[in-house]
Amino acid sequence: MDDVVSILKSIGAVMTDSHFVYTSGKHGSVYINKDALYPHTEQTSHVGELFAQKFKDADIDVVVAPEVGGTILSQWTAFHLSKLKGKEIQSAYTEKDKGTTASASESEQIFRRGYDKIVAGKKALVIEDLTTTGMSVKKVVETVQAIGGTVVAVCVMVNRNPEHVNSEFMGTPFSSLGVLKAEAFDEAVCPLCTKGVPINTSVGHGKKYLEAKQKT
Repeated sequence: MDDVVSILKSIGAVMTDSHFVYTSGKHGSVYINKDALYPHTEQTSHVGELFAQKFKDADIDVVVAPEVGGTILSQWTAFHLSKLKGKEIQSAYTEKDKGTTASASESEQIFRRGYDKIVAGKKALVIEDLTTTGMSVKKVVETVQAIGGTVVAVCVMVNRNPEHVNSEFMGTPFSSLGVLKAEAFDEAVCPLCTKGVPINTSVGHGKKYLEAKQKT
């Protein structure tokens, strides 16, 4: 099974026909529960292999991704790239700068744990699991470049907003393993809110969203 969307569907990670709140704070009716993928190590390894196969001929020293899910994919991708290239490809990840007050999708991404030394001066493949606004992975690109790393390419597992999230937006070659369009709305213009469709609190940021609403 070489289609990443089919892999996700096979484990029940693609959810539709509900009212979800995304990491960006926007609302929509399609949700990819990426957390449902990671307990399945065979499928997760396969996704990492798809990344690796896509970039097996690229000059790459290290795979970089944002925490948390991206960290897992970075490890598997680097593992499979190492096997394909016959040399060690390292893996590193960024973490959100908890000192900022920006939204989750716009928080600065920084290297801790000495990972900046692994990436500085190296050729990096930046990967991510999902993109809606693309801001998180764009922040990773900026962080890699700021410490002297070269971003060879950016690739995401699933791009949910291909019209907006592309090479022009990212400022570097960008692609995805799969596309699953998920239209996202600001709360003020969300048709699901207008229709009174209940917020899904089992996945995504629906629970936090409702808790915040109760405090206002």
